[in-house]
Amino acid sequence: MTHNAGSSLRRLLIPVGVLALAAGVWLGMSRFDPGAETSPPVAAMQAGTPLPQPKVLSPFTLTDQDAQPFGLEELKGRWTFVSIGFTACGGVCPTNMATYRAINQEIGTAGAEQAVNFLFISVDPERDSPEQLRQYVHLFDPRFLGATGSHAQLQPLVRDLGLMYGRSGEESGAMGYMVDHSASILLLDPQARLVAVFSWPHNSTAMAADFGVLHDHYYQG
Repeated sequence: MTHNAGSSLRRLLIPVGVLALAAGVWLGMSRFDPGAETSPPVAAMQAGTPLPQPKVLSPFTLTDQDAQPFGLEELKGRWTFVSIGFTACGGVCPTNMATYRAINQEIGTAGAEQAVNFLFISVDPERDSPEQLRQYVHLFDPRFLGATGSHAQLQPLVRDLGLMYGRSGEESGAMGYMVDHSASILLLDPQARLVAVFSWPHNSTAMAADFGVLHDHYYQG
């Protein structure tokens, strides 16, 4: 499902054929880690859907909220929750950011070995400068990360993550154009591999519990 801020229900839904195409692109482009576990803990999950195997992402280069290069290396060493959106979004994006904050509070006392990053990728580079991103993500937590890039940089990464976005053809008053985008939140492991997808709507308590399940499954010590 894709969402944007303030849209009517007809703009919150993607035709079944488009969803099927997106799923086909995901499966067709997936590069799984052959050495990974092959039996994810599906039965133990409350909110998320684990991938059959962790998916290795292709290298990418974006720019973070401090105007510094941001790529796969910056994602390694910690678990990372990831979502896409834009700072002018009035509904889904701030809700996802609030979900980030709630998850962070749920797992914040779990210990350094479970340290987690929360990344918001703007797919509206025309309006979302690094400074704008920094102000936006820091409204929710100073530790949260933001990143963006040109559409030539963003589109391959978004496809690799199994997500989608596109500028709406309709104007939205003083806010100008809107951006339709996937509302899912993804989870990457400390090797920057995609391991699970959390579909909209989100339950932070269940997602935090799922994080614990996946952490224990892939990194039992």
